[in-house]
Amino acid sequence: MPLPDGNTDYDNSEKDILMTDFVSVAKATDLGPGQMVLVEIDDEEIVVANANGEYYAFSAECPHAGGPLDEGEMEGKVVICPWHGAEFDMTTGEALTPPVQDNIYTYTVRIEGEDVQVSLE
Repeated sequence: MPLPDGNTDYDNSEKDILMTDFVSVAKATDLGPGQMVLVEIDDEEIVVANANGEYYAFSAECPHAGGPLDEGEMEGKVVICPWHGAEFDMTTGEALTPPVQDNIYTYTVRIEGEDVQVSLE
């Protein structure tokens, strides 16, 4: 995309600019401690969880067999797949127990006013 001066070359090496789009997915007051909600952003299903007042977002599907992580249990900052009991650290996405070996993807979360916002970047 051309810049206003018509130049198509953009060098941001002198600027520390981070363009991240956040999407409001829930009200913080509607997602109590220990609760999870399934949301969809750009056709991507994501789980947003409140772990004792800290909010996390991660892949909705267990990489082992596709289990719905939003239907699983939370123990602190660990989410447990309801199908085969695989456990994941929701802060890093790390797979903690068998039968799964692959991690889940995590997303950046912020609170803006009363909104819980997630970025896909």
